[in-house]
Amino acid sequence: MAYGEALALQRDLAQRRIDRSLDHDLLLLVEHPPVVTLGRGSHAEHLVAPKEFLAAKGVELFEVERGGDVTCHGPGQLVGYPIYDLTQHRRDLHWFLRALEECLIAALRDFGVAGERRDGYTGVWTGGRKIASIGIHVKQWVTWHGFALNVMTDLSLFDLIVPCGIPDVAMTSIQKELGERSPRDLWGRALDAVVLAFCEVFRQQAQMVELEAVRSGA
Repeated sequence: MAYGEALALQRDLAQRRIDRSLDHDLLLLVEHPPVVTLGRGSHAEHLVAPKEFLAAKGVELFEVERGGDVTCHGPGQLVGYPIYDLTQHRRDLHWFLRALEECLIAALRDFGVAGERRDGYTGVWTGGRKIASIGIHVKQWVTWHGFALNVMTDLSLFDLIVPCGIPDVAMTSIQKELGERSPRDLWGRALDAVVLAFCEVFRQQAQMVELEAVRSGA
């Protein structure tokens, strides 16, 4: 899904959640074409590649309202956008960020990859390498934006930026960590693992909904 399309959908769903025309939480799981996004905490020097270079390579660039610095998305990366009403959970942003990290750590555990937190940062690491990034926006306790889990991502995309504004950070993916042990159905298993982890951490039951039904408000 194109990033701009996903962004517009998130904003629409979040507003519907705020005004109660949407009466349940949603987790959008998508895959984007190459795109760089600049959060509220972005610094110009963390965008390594000139904007003209990005445009020439077909990499889109967006300035968005989420927290955090610069990040990028691309094929092979599982991006999740939880449209959650925290008044139905806990009115605590730090708790929500830690819960998102716990979901990703639990999903990685399904592959035998040991996910971990790093003091002072938001996201998930493994063996000192960053495997997932998190950045959210909240309005009236309703969240959007979310996380990006590197499943089988082309990690050279991160050469365009200073990922999350962390100098010399090494990025990795589930595929890279597993090497020859990567299952053929890695993408599908990653999807299932993330959904299961969200159900466990947030104590919810999953119901798969097609995109058109989400758009139409069903």
